[in-house]
Amino acid sequence: MKSLRNQLVTTFLLAGIGMPGSVLAESNSAAGASPSATARLDFRIVIPGILRFQVGDAGTGNIDLIEFQPTGSTLGDDSDTAATPGSGNLGNGAVTVSVLSNAGQVTITEANNSGGAGLDNGAGDNIPYAEILTTSGDATNLPAPVLSNNASNSSQPVISAGTKVTIRNSTWTYSYDNSTVYPEGTYGGVNTQGGRVTYTAATP
Repeated sequence: MKSLRNQLVTTFLLAGIGMPGSVLAESNSAAGASPSATARLDFRIVIPGILRFQVGDAGTGNIDLIEFQPTGSTLGDDSDTAATPGSGNLGNGAVTVSVLSNAGQVTITEANNSGGAGLDNGAGDNIPYAEILTTSGDATNLPAPVLSNNASNSSQPVISAGTKVTIRNSTWTYSYDNSTVYPEGTYGGVNTQGGRVTYTAATP
């Protein structure tokens, strides 16, 4: 019987060694007058690095069209022309812009699919991206990159003071500079004729 008890004790001890947390748990005992015992725990919190970026309508694959239709009476007179009422998720060329990151300075870079030529009408004529102006509703904290044919301009939203966290929300509104008269035609479009602009937000 004694041998059996010893085997059972040994079995339980070995099983306890394999139990998760059993070796890491701490316990102490104290006896006598005014006893005091301590037990310690270690804590760890793992925060993932994130970057959320939105321009226009929310959701992957939701791409807004910004369209301009200057009138014949104002064509080329250098008066800024607003986008059509249905342009952008907020209308009249305005779009929602949101950046959330905890991974350091965010840089937003503009690019387009025009191969450096600007928007074309399919007949050999082009309008440079410099004709499309961008106005930020919060130019200090969430400026917009200036659009360009060569697609190399960038901007940086302001990080919360003393942190690596960026939480910025604003609107970007687009207008047509209308600085000169171009040949007739429809320039750009839905991912055609150099009309697709891609903004990329990146952290170090």
